[in-house]
Amino acid sequence: MRRTLRFAAPCVRRLRFTGLRMRLAAAFTAVALLASVLASGISYVLLRRVMLQRAQDAVLNDVRATLAQQVPPDLPPDVEPLVEVALEDALSSEPGRKATAVPVPGHGGPGLPPPGLLDVPVTSEFARRAMRGVVFQRVDRNGTPYLLVGARVSTWPAPAEPWRTTPPMVFVSASLRREAADLALFTRTLLIADAAALAAALALALLATGGVLRPVRRLGAAARALGEGRLDTRVRVQGRDELADLAETFNRTAQALERTVTELRAMEAASRRFVADVSHELRTPLTSMIAMTDVLAEEAAEDGGGAAARLVADETRRLGTLVEHLIEISRFDAGAAALVLDDVNVADAVGATLEARGWREDVAVEGPADLFVRLDPRRFDVIVANLAGNALKHGLPPVSLRFGRPEGEDAGGVRVVVADRGPGLPADVAPVVFDRFVKAEAARTRSEGSGLGLSIARENALLHGGTLEAANGPEGGAVFTLWLPDGTAEELL
Repeated sequence: MRRTLRFAAPCVRRLRFTGLRMRLAAAFTAVALLASVLASGISYVLLRRVMLQRAQDAVLNDVRATLAQQVPPDLPPDVEPLVEVALEDALSSEPGRKATAVPVPGHGGPGLPPPGLLDVPVTSEFARRAMRGVVFQRVDRNGTPYLLVGARVSTWPAPAEPWRTTPPMVFVSASLRREAADLALFTRTLLIADAAALAAALALALLATGGVLRPVRRLGAAARALGEGRLDTRVRVQGRDELADLAETFNRTAQALERTVTELRAMEAASRRFVADVSHELRTPLTSMIAMTDVLAEEAAEDGGGAAARLVADETRRLGTLVEHLIEISRFDAGAAALVLDDVNVADAVGATLEARGWREDVAVEGPADLFVRLDPRRFDVIVANLAGNALKHGLPPVSLRFGRPEGEDAGGVRVVVADRGPGLPADVAPVVFDRFVKAEAARTRSEGSGLGLSIARENALLHGGTLEAANGPEGGAVFTLWLPDGTAEELL
């Protein structure tokens, strides 16, 4: 039954600040914010320019019109004070505006208004420029913007009475507070609009990225399920876009992978069954052959010969050992290997292993006599026999076997170290020494070993939950280190 994933796993639905969704949302939001800020900035600059230009033109036009109305071309004698009063009254009629008329001194220089008459002070430079025509300047004082205007109207003097044409200078200060308030209100409105646009952009970005990333999450969950061995996993294909093509490609790939893995598993199972069946079928005749060749070798030895018979007997025993190893390997491959735990005295178990194989005098044993560990005695015997036999066959004496508790306080169990003084492990053999059919003397096509002993030893160590490692000692020779933990009653059951 195929499994189709319709939603992502909960662990990937969490919002991550470094995830693709947040990056896409941040990019969309940044673009929206940039566009909003640019639009708001341009609108503010244009509106500010228009408002200030409009206020400035209104004041300047008013000043020009008032001067044209209040100052006649020919001034009669002694009317300058009346003209000054009329100008001040006319120019100060608007709210927020103050005006003053200043007589021109006799030396022809500019006149300055007394301090306090206007909202902003008038400088000598500004007054000199006002002598030549209408001038203006925007001034900010105490946080309030003002427009300062200065002017002097030139009149045509009467031909007979030039002394009568002495019009005064005029200075006007107009407050731009209302325009500033309008700009502040407009600025707040833009900020609120930008914030609303940013929130809307973020919400739309999250919705859009959610729609885009949802199929990606489904693909990620399906890929994880496929990696965990659920080869029947498929994803639902929706739409006709690139993500749908990706989902369809994933389904085709998963289908091909499932078919390939199924075929490989079937081939592997058939291979294991073949090896196991052949090994079991060979065991009975090999047992008979070993017994018969031993008898023939003994009879030939009594007659003074028997070299051929002894060779046949040795090769038959070697073939029997290979068959036994293949049967053991097939059990591991089939998952049929199991532990039968018992409380074992390690010193007695090691001594029994060496004694049974006639190696007691060849291996120096060192370890406590009262160390008890709960393990499988038969498999422990296989491990120790393989390590000691490998050291005796491929190393040089002295061969040592040390056992005891591991150095770590929390490790527990037993640690066994088997070392020799031989040439050690070759550089090309050390990484694969526990692989199957790997021999220390790789150049020789025929040797007494089957190439399965160390592999079986490591499988037994792993079955206990322990480790088996190989290295070269500092003083030469190969060093094999075995660690087996203490078994429990639950494991025995």
